[in-house]
Amino acid sequence: MIIFLLLVRNASVSSTNCVNSSKTITAVTEKEHKHIFEIWLKQYKGVIFKVVRAYAFNIMDQEDLFQEIVIQVWHSVPAFRQESAVTTWIYRIALNIAIKWVRKERKHNQTQTLDQTNISESVLLESNPKTDDRLDWLYEQISRLDAIDRSLALLLLDDFSYKEMAGIVGITESNVGVRINRIKKQLITKVKNDYGL
Repeated sequence: MIIFLLLVRNASVSSTNCVNSSKTITAVTEKEHKHIFEIWLKQYKGVIFKVVRAYAFNIMDQEDLFQEIVIQVWHSVPAFRQESAVTTWIYRIALNIAIKWVRKERKHNQTQTLDQTNISESVLLESNPKTDDRLDWLYEQISRLDAIDRSLALLLLDDFSYKEMAGIVGITESNVGVRINRIKKQLITKVKNDYGL
């Protein structure tokens, strides 16, 4: 929760030579590690929020998943090898943690409504961009997909190439294409059914 609140605030973080906005990392000290982490989370927290929203459906779960992803990003900063863009790397971490989190939650099979908690909904809502009904509908449909298709749908929304998606999700480019075509057909059918278009 502390990490989450830290990220939500709009602190200004300036970049220095230890970070080249999305490709390189040359820092080795703890101070530089922290600085890079803060910059990247400020720049890419929207990516994390997208993943969180697609995999967790109440405020408490969203906060838990967000924090797990942020912790993993923190631990992984020194391992960043510049083989991909930072956004791709953060997506990979976020999706892997989200999929593991869903499996863990299924095993525990514990559901708790927001009414049973003392956590304020405003913490996540102030960080999430304003949405309209169409976007809410889209996220609801994405949440019904299996883990890989859900990941692909999120990556597609952010204009990742099939090659990048394949690398992040761990399947072939041709499999990405097949799955995306299937997802698009499902969504088109659902739009027609729900909205009569």
